[in-house]
Amino acid sequence: MKGMMAAAGALVLALGPTPAAAIDVLTGTLQKIGQSGTVTLGYRENSLPFSFKDGTGHPIGYAIDLCLEVVDAIGKEIGRNDLTVRYEPVTSETRIAAVTSGKIDIECGSTTANAERRKQVAFSPVTYFSATKLLVKRGAAIASYRDLAGKTVAVTAGTTNEAALRALVARLNISTTIVTGHDHAESFAMVKDGRADALGLDDVLLYGLIAAAGPDGTSYTVLPDKLSFEPYGLMFRKDDGQFASLVTATFERLAEARELRWIYERWFLKRLPNGERLNVPMSDELRTNFQVIGLQD
Repeated sequence: MKGMMAAAGALVLALGPTPAAAIDVLTGTLQKIGQSGTVTLGYRENSLPFSFKDGTGHPIGYAIDLCLEVVDAIGKEIGRNDLTVRYEPVTSETRIAAVTSGKIDIECGSTTANAERRKQVAFSPVTYFSATKLLVKRGAAIASYRDLAGKTVAVTAGTTNEAALRALVARLNISTTIVTGHDHAESFAMVKDGRADALGLDDVLLYGLIAAAGPDGTSYTVLPDKLSFEPYGLMFRKDDGQFASLVTATFERLAEARELRWIYERWFLKRLPNGERLNVPMSDELRTNFQVIGLQD
């Protein structure tokens, strides 16, 4: 795989606009970027700490940092140091279509890489392991998903959490009302203002919402029940061998140099731009995953 990438890169000798002869050996996403000089990254506006906007409105986060490493690799591969990075906001409902239609080249968010989605798109190596959990107000009469009878649960439309919650209440025959928000902020707002009794979302995103809420975050708690398993990955177009190889090689380099661990610590252990800390240590599963990636040849 690395040999293939090196062979393609050897044909690109000049910096600046990619020579026409070099573009001829590129395919798919790399060819598109070589011709346009632009990489379009899809980002989420409030999926802290993976992908969100800072105080100036600029996209930042763990997944954004990983995507920018891929962008650097693209520039080196096609011989361009002048690539323009364009950011395009996406939601849980629009992200897959944005990838498959070519509107964005990589989705830098908190997207679960499951078998159903792999029928439409491709994913990087796993970037995080999460699980669906429930957020409730402290003091609420909900200690478990078993207490959801007669309650209203908010979810974000188009997420695997929505599917997991609907399947759970149907299987257990719990009379629960499920309402959907356009994005995570809207879903959280439903709990804040009493329209919903709980919010079902990936646990790390719930911690991010609590951290982003500042002092008000202490009014909420996350229940321990794990209702699904969610391995995250960067999303891009499928059946694009050159680009998939470049993404994989980028992760192998970052893992071997332990940079994946440093990037993780920046967003999950150190202070965030709003002054809060998530204090979420790397799980044993993710640490092992990164170690295995770094051993690939």
